[in-house]
Amino acid sequence: MKLPQFSLQGKTALVTGSSRGIGRSILLGLAELGANVVVHGIREGAASEEALTAARALGVKATFIAGDLSVPGGGRSFAEVVLAEVGRVDIAVLNASVQMRKDWLEVSWEDFGFQMRTNFQASLEMLQVLVPRMQAGGWGRILTVGSVQQAKPHPQMLVYAATKCAQMSMVVSLARDLAPSGITVNNLAPGVILTDRNTDVLADDEYADLVKSKIPAAYFGESKDCTGVAQLLCSDAGRYITGQNVYADGGMSL
Repeated sequence: MKLPQFSLQGKTALVTGSSRGIGRSILLGLAELGANVVVHGIREGAASEEALTAARALGVKATFIAGDLSVPGGGRSFAEVVLAEVGRVDIAVLNASVQMRKDWLEVSWEDFGFQMRTNFQASLEMLQVLVPRMQAGGWGRILTVGSVQQAKPHPQMLVYAATKCAQMSMVVSLARDLAPSGITVNNLAPGVILTDRNTDVLADDEYADLVKSKIPAAYFGESKDCTGVAQLLCSDAGRYITGQNVYADGGMSL
């Protein structure tokens, strides 16, 4: 069955934090639709090489570009390198983030700044560089990756949850501003997904059962559960959807 409205032939997609986990699944989902892709990680390694190989096996061009988004100005400098390397970015999936578990009374200014720079400031910086090219072309897709913690914040991740709420506010603001240019801006908010970040803490059966009891679907998600949403929102199939938050969380946000 051919679904031309989902085709991304001739488009270039950047997915930050795409050497593993949710980012990798989204990257390969966009490659399946024909998009050339940019794999991102802090440094090159086995995981990024595997992501490149998997993308190229789908018949698209795949490029790895390293970038540390936690440093001041890291988002801007990384985006400038991306444009110099691939020419333009039609689809920006801002997935990279850091997460620190700590009681709010113990959060330091350094803890706050590290998470805010990586999870929010870098996204704004990247878009300041990438969006003008999208506007010039009259087409663009921006997808930020949030969290169920926008609705159900974890008591030990106050700053992480706050960065995701800030990001969602940015999505709404930019969606209004960029819609006349043919650019959509949306947020995908995963629930408890079995990524490297979560598997260690969920190895505790008692804790895992407690978390699962809060999910109406009664099971943990996998990275692939985010892929279909991303494919919709990054293609012409989702052209009339903008400024929206879409949970992929088994109902945990309800």
